[in-house]
Amino acid sequence: MFEEPEWAEEAPAAAGLGPVSSWPRPAAASKIKGSKRRQLLATLRVLEAASLPQQSLSLPGSDSEEEEVVERKKKRPKKASFASVSTEIEEKRKKKHQKQDPPGSDSEEKEVERKKCCKGALLGSGSAEEKKRKRKCQKQAPSNAAQHLDNGDQTGPKAWKSSGANGPPEPSPGTTSPEAPHTLSRKQWRNRQKNKRRHKNKFRPPQPPDQAPATAPAEETEVPPAPSPDNREARAGALRARMAQRLDGARFRYLNEQLYSGPSSAAQRLFQEDPEAFILYHRGFQNQVKKWPLQPVDRIARDLRQRPASLVVADFGCGDCRLASSIRNPVHCFDLASLDPRVTVCDMAQVPLEDESVDVAVFCLSLMGTNIRDFLEEANRVLKPGGLLKVAEVSSRFEDVRTFLGAVTKLGFKVISKDLTNSHFFLFDFQKTGPPRVGPKTQLSGLKLQPCLYKRR
Repeated sequence: MFEEPEWAEEAPAAAGLGPVSSWPRPAAASKIKGSKRRQLLATLRVLEAASLPQQSLSLPGSDSEEEEVVERKKKRPKKASFASVSTEIEEKRKKKHQKQDPPGSDSEEKEVERKKCCKGALLGSGSAEEKKRKRKCQKQAPSNAAQHLDNGDQTGPKAWKSSGANGPPEPSPGTTSPEAPHTLSRKQWRNRQKNKRRHKNKFRPPQPPDQAPATAPAEETEVPPAPSPDNREARAGALRARMAQRLDGARFRYLNEQLYSGPSSAAQRLFQEDPEAFILYHRGFQNQVKKWPLQPVDRIARDLRQRPASLVVADFGCGDCRLASSIRNPVHCFDLASLDPRVTVCDMAQVPLEDESVDVAVFCLSLMGTNIRDFLEEANRVLKPGGLLKVAEVSSRFEDVRTFLGAVTKLGFKVISKDLTNSHFFLFDFQKTGPPRVGPKTQLSGLKLQPCLYKRR
């Protein structure tokens, strides 16, 4: 009989087979000596090595683990101890478990149970290497679990932030899915998300226009307050006033064109048939003259105030009798319609005055119509010899001032002064020299002035 060494009982105990003393022994075991003993020990080692992968947990990649163990055995010298081999296998398995299994999984519980079994089997060994391995496992377990939480098992916004990119989240190596994991590029992932949004919006029921979305800005959803009745009336009144003003402007332009394009007799008939038309025309005329820097009637009144107040004045086309109200001289006021009791309604080509009965004849913006020659001949008739003729007319009507002055002199006048400095009107002073020097049928082209027409606005 021979005594079995201590490691011979430890090895099968570590393999989970119990001590060698409990194995059934053949009857002739006591007679085994020498080389047969060594063969038996070698056979036990092979059985122990074969029993380890069978008892290990069924984990993905276990075949490759066994191959690595076999390769390590081939490379390792034959005298390596069984304890060191088992230690390396345990460390390799733990690393594999930490990579593949999340903390708190079923495999971790199995690992704990397996450690307890191994610990119970190896209580009698008490080797220094086994104690070191236990301490090492206890130190590595919490650190590896924390590493799993920080790296592989993160989900949600923290995992996205830790990835450092805007691309799709990569699946952890430990996850098991029925299909093989297919990693998408960043562009593919964005396109997929965009297609999902489009598909979702495509089948969304359309919103009625009166229901604004909740995320719409406040400016769009705000409804202007309903106008009060007072505001409505004010707006309506302002609109009516604008429309009436435009209508009056259109009628003024029409009347002005009629006055310049026909004789004075036709204009007189027009205002006799429609007295309000003259009021409308005079109002529009005053609105136009107010825009001038200086009104010609004021300039004529200033000149007449420097002369004797005994001079008799005849105002052809007086309008609202502004000249008569500005001077102390006796004034005869004539116009096609009456806006003042002092006005005598008549055709200015035939005024009810005696021959050579006035000292001053005034035409202030009143040489209208196609019979200007009749107006000037009538002024020559009523003026005393040496009497004064004052003419103020819009400057744009004159094509050639010299021809106009020449035509007036042929009607029995001579030019005393002329003022062409004003931008809106010209002012002329004539003195009567005698009767007209040309016959009534003689053509005087210089007396044809351009009509003063206003553009439509």
